[in-house]
Amino acid sequence: MTADTGFVFGVLAVAVVLFASDRLRPDMVALLVIVALTLGGILTVPEAVAGFGDPVVILIAGLFVVGEGLVQTGVANQVGNWLTRVAGASETRLLVLLMLAVAGLGAFMSSTGVVAIFIPVVLGITQRLGIGPGRLMMPLAFAALLSGMLTLIATPPNLMVNDALRAAGLQPFGFLTITPIGVVALVVGVVYMWAIGSRLLPANPPPDGTAGRRQTLRELGESYNLLHQLHRLRIEAESPLVNQTVAEAGLRSRYGTTIVGVERQRSFGHRVTSALATTEIRPHDIFYLVGPTETITDVCTTERLTLLPLEEIQQRNLIKELGLVEVMLPPDSELIGQTLRQAAFRSRYGLSVLGIRRRRQLLPGNLIEEKLAFGDVLLVAGSWKNISRIQGDHKRFLVLNLPAEFAEVAPTHRRAPFALLVLLAMVIMMTFGLVPNTMATLLAALAMGLFRCLRLEDAYRSINWPSLVVIAGMLPLAKALESTGGVALIADGLAAGLGGLGPLALLAGIFLLAATVGLFISNTATAVLMAPVAIAAAHKIGVSPYPFAMTVAVAASAAFATPVSSPVNTLVLAPGGYRFNDFVRVGLPMILLMMAIDLLVVPLLLPLGIPASP
Repeated sequence: MTADTGFVFGVLAVAVVLFASDRLRPDMVALLVIVALTLGGILTVPEAVAGFGDPVVILIAGLFVVGEGLVQTGVANQVGNWLTRVAGASETRLLVLLMLAVAGLGAFMSSTGVVAIFIPVVLGITQRLGIGPGRLMMPLAFAALLSGMLTLIATPPNLMVNDALRAAGLQPFGFLTITPIGVVALVVGVVYMWAIGSRLLPANPPPDGTAGRRQTLRELGESYNLLHQLHRLRIEAESPLVNQTVAEAGLRSRYGTTIVGVERQRSFGHRVTSALATTEIRPHDIFYLVGPTETITDVCTTERLTLLPLEEIQQRNLIKELGLVEVMLPPDSELIGQTLRQAAFRSRYGLSVLGIRRRRQLLPGNLIEEKLAFGDVLLVAGSWKNISRIQGDHKRFLVLNLPAEFAEVAPTHRRAPFALLVLLAMVIMMTFGLVPNTMATLLAALAMGLFRCLRLEDAYRSINWPSLVVIAGMLPLAKALESTGGVALIADGLAAGLGGLGPLALLAGIFLLAATVGLFISNTATAVLMAPVAIAAAHKIGVSPYPFAMTVAVAASAAFATPVSSPVNTLVLAPGGYRFNDFVRVGLPMILLMMAIDLLVVPLLLPLGIPASP
């Protein structure tokens, strides 16, 4: 071993210790690795920072944007709604459907993003069923990890393994090469969690109360006595309101009622929009009014309106467009001293004030002529887009209480068909190799923006920059290991120790080594370090490197045994109420099952004989 090789191994050992200790953020560790390799004279500055321009890093960034497009258009959340509807009250059915839904979605978007989406869904379901969240949070995380074995783009470790094949002058894996392994792993994983894992999961009590969570729209409405004041009315052709604007109709000043939404027939069905001051009233429009029932009766009689039933499906459609939020007036707000009429509140902000609290007391009567004071808390209703806008208007408003539904609403849900079309086009381009994978992802990310599935600021926000820094920082370490002979040294040791027992024994050794490394550092970093070792070990004993590279990908996704092995495990640690040993108890058998699948299925899919294209 040369001095340079020893130095690189020392950097690797320190990095592993820092990763495992969690004393520094992983991205900070990766940057320290770059600095150490440069100052140590192992890599030049261009070589040390080359990872930031690596095509794989660009590809992963693009996938974050594509995944955010699925979130913003509501595609991801619709899967959660379907799960709630179909699973019913059965915990077993819920566990199975949850894992299948998460894995299916995670095959095409960030597994971390999928888990983030489903955590509030699962919390809501467990609260409704009266079971502890720990019964479902770990299956949620494990399903997200298993999704990494379903497609090439499902998880960064797959892309890092593919990059290692390409760097070794070999044909990379295809988009669906890993899919048969992933399907078997998913089936086995679901069966294990249903039959055995569920018995090992902690039976922690269900959450009680509302502490530590946002109020729902229903709870927020109840706090202002508005729960039974929402009504659905149709404008008849002979109504005197026809052809007037909402402001001209003056229903608030005349009856003390507020129009919050308008439902109209479109070519593709009914659509609900926020009622603005300039919204023109047309025959057969359907209005959503907030006001006392006795007042609504007077409105219907005088203005020739018809009261319609307000069913659950209509309430769900309304929530997609309209929300509630509490805001407080800060000391320097220009609204202080003005009435809602003087402030032209609805015209300026596109929002309607439904209630005002002053010194914690609800103000009675018609509020339109009430002068606003410092410290007033206003309950406002309107489109989610306008609610998002006032979040940044700190001079006039301080947003106090966003409802829980705000996190679930899809701002661009009408663009969902375009998001699905973009996803399908990207998958087709990757599957058939029409363009390089990086270009396919960039085209898909750009298309998400062109079709207005998400805003540019949402695209930048969606990218997990710390993850990209970790990848960009670990790539130079893998290069340093290779250039100083470290990869060859590890490969020689594996080949000498296990090669004599046959390729299958070496395959098992590669899996165990990768899985062990993955207990202490991220699965992406594991793939970066282990893929070159696996390929070199295969060359040492003269067999195909493809099953060994695939084994690294499978082992990297089998990060079940500790909460620090993968971000998805870390995400569910607190909501599930887990301890470190809970992951060890449930996750270790899963790792052994994945190893068995790897040793049985991978050699059938990718023979261990003479090297050939996958």
